[in-house]
Amino acid sequence: MTPPRRNALVLAVGVGFVAVGVVGYQFGVHQASPSPASSPMASSSPKDKPLYWFDPMQPDQHFAHPGKSPFMDMQLVPKMADDAAQGAGATPGVKVDPASIQSLGIRTAAATRGMLPSAVTATGTVDFNERNVAIVQPRAAGFVQRVYGRAPGDIVRAGAPIADLLVPEWSGAQDEFLAVQKTGDASLIAAARGRLRLLGMSDELIHSVESGHRPRSTITVSTPVGGVIQKLDVRAGMTVSMGQSLAEVNGLASVWVTAAVPEAQAGQVREGQKVSVTLTAYPGQTLSGRIQAVLPQVAGDSRTLQARIELPNPGGRLRPGMFATVGFSGDSRPALLVPSEAIITTGRRTLIMLARANGHYQPAEISVGREAGGQTEVLAGLREGERVVISGQFLLDSEASLSALPVRSLVQAEGAR
Repeated sequence: MTPPRRNALVLAVGVGFVAVGVVGYQFGVHQASPSPASSPMASSSPKDKPLYWFDPMQPDQHFAHPGKSPFMDMQLVPKMADDAAQGAGATPGVKVDPASIQSLGIRTAAATRGMLPSAVTATGTVDFNERNVAIVQPRAAGFVQRVYGRAPGDIVRAGAPIADLLVPEWSGAQDEFLAVQKTGDASLIAAARGRLRLLGMSDELIHSVESGHRPRSTITVSTPVGGVIQKLDVRAGMTVSMGQSLAEVNGLASVWVTAAVPEAQAGQVREGQKVSVTLTAYPGQTLSGRIQAVLPQVAGDSRTLQARIELPNPGGRLRPGMFATVGFSGDSRPALLVPSEAIITTGRRTLIMLARANGHYQPAEISVGREAGGQTEVLAGLREGERVVISGQFLLDSEASLSALPVRSLVQAEGAR
């Protein structure tokens, strides 16, 4: 066979193979293409279509199309229409098999009406009783001849000497009094004695001059009360004037306990209210007292109200600066109560898990008031007799969040009354 004829034969065979391939491909495509009647999209019902997509970690956010969550590195989950249809008319919430309730440790309690005691606890500090302060002053001008070694912070008894003063003015007046006394004239003696009192001499000093028949121009200035020397402004050799403050003594027969009550609880504190005081220095001992005064100004830095309690201090055991815990008792009032352990605080709102029929549990928003004795007052969002979960509620709340279950709002709870 000549080369031109052989090349023509090869070309014809190649064209034949190409034609067979094209026909086979077209046939295969025709056989593989589904008819509109057999297409899954065509045969699917509206119930199989997602209503929306959501992130299980942010179930409140809904998306119209599938994809990756903008919050977490995970795919969005579809919310199917048939799920919503099954939920319509059924008991809302998380379904727990009755056999699993005990193994999960789920316990419930009913919301009941009861008396909630008004109990407020605040920290306090022991302070000096500022009403029991004595100022030591001389009754006449003179010179300090002697001091008795006192210093600020010393504890002194009543009548403790502070300083000896020389009063030259008294010497001449006492000499005149002794001269008049020798006359035996009662009216003149009484007038002279009155003059000594006007000069600032005490009856005790006048009696000492009268009985001793000699003048006394040196006197001892002493403290009228016992307590702590807060200030001492006298030194040997100094000159003092009449009425000058030599010392300040704060008594210790009673002390103040100043309690810092949070501003939010200020309405539960009133003057005359009974309180109990415990001190860190004396554990196990409780002192009783009453609120003597509620100061009118709130501390700007701590937003607390100052309540002042006066306590007796026998033996000086209560020392200013000690820390104390003050418990304020008050009148009880009726309220709708749930155990405090049932409360779930998210930061934005307060929730509880309601126990429904047939093992269903639904989250509900509530508004809470005061808490005392392990019970919390519910102001809104709950009805008397409804059961709340007190153990295992956080597990149920997490499941409800992942399932994007709706939370019963305050308005819905009020509308169901």
